[in-house]
Amino acid sequence: MNFSGLSDIARYIVSDGKGILAADESNPTCTKRFNSISVDSTEENRRNYRETLFSAEGMRENIGGTILFDETIRQKARNGKKLTEVILEQGALPGIKVDKGLKPFKNSDIETLTQGLDDLDERCSEYEQLGAKFTKWRAVINIGKDLPSQECIDANMDALAQYAKIAQKNKMVPIVEPEVLMDGEHSAEDCLDATSRSLKSLFAFLDNYNVNIEGTLLKPNMITAGSNNPNQLSEAQVAELTLGCLKEHVPENLPGIAFLSGGQSDIKATHHLDAMNKLEVAPWKLTFSYGRALQQAALKTWLGKEENEKNAQDAFSHRALMNKLAALGKWSSELEK
Repeated sequence: MNFSGLSDIARYIVSDGKGILAADESNPTCTKRFNSISVDSTEENRRNYRETLFSAEGMRENIGGTILFDETIRQKARNGKKLTEVILEQGALPGIKVDKGLKPFKNSDIETLTQGLDDLDERCSEYEQLGAKFTKWRAVINIGKDLPSQECIDANMDALAQYAKIAQKNKMVPIVEPEVLMDGEHSAEDCLDATSRSLKSLFAFLDNYNVNIEGTLLKPNMITAGSNNPNQLSEAQVAELTLGCLKEHVPENLPGIAFLSGGQSDIKATHHLDAMNKLEVAPWKLTFSYGRALQQAALKTWLGKEENEKNAQDAFSHRALMNKLAALGKWSSELEK
């Protein structure tokens, strides 16, 4: 695949209803997922599981990009082929998570700042050589009493913009992910306020650093009530509030918005995406960048056993297709039966 520039790459990843498979779980996170199915989180098992996903039929036509972890971008499939080549042969582009996780923001017990800028230029240069076409950096915004603070939002968005500039310098598309966490009892209004403030700050910093918006993708949360709030919104309300927030703060020349699932169930994440695409034609592609919501059914089918790989691939392929249909506004619950 030949691309003339970053905007070409960004548009390709989100073209024709395609979305992004987030397979960039750190080893500790992967260990938690594997513990849930009583499988040891060894390097070989992690490779076998991800190879199972990457070689599934449902990758083709449904997935435009796959976000990898440092370990995975260096691994080879069981037949000796690089995993990045397996992904490319499926018509998807390999990408890489480049942030180094969270540290407390100014000694806060709740607020955090994402790390990883110090040696980012060198790491990006290496990842580009290893075949990555895009990158991802996640900022985390927590809602609490009098939180998020504007100071924490601005520090995280400043870092996101610096990262984006460095990624583009190294010929890779940056995915900027300002995630307002679903955890808690907060209202949808609280989520809307925190998300609006985060997006406003993010695009101001991207502008300050002269980041090429047409060669950038956004990975935001949807506007929902906290996961422990008994007053949840309908799918239509989530779609309306989320689109309204994005229209107010996101420039129209951004090629695409690939939502995170943030702990939503498989079907709920698909339903919300479909509701947004049925609502109206947005100026950007509205698609998915899901981890658990694409993988959970496959993981529970795989169970670490080679004989389960085909069924696990079928489970993954079904979710990939359902989310592609949702990105085109063509999903219905009948298709899940």
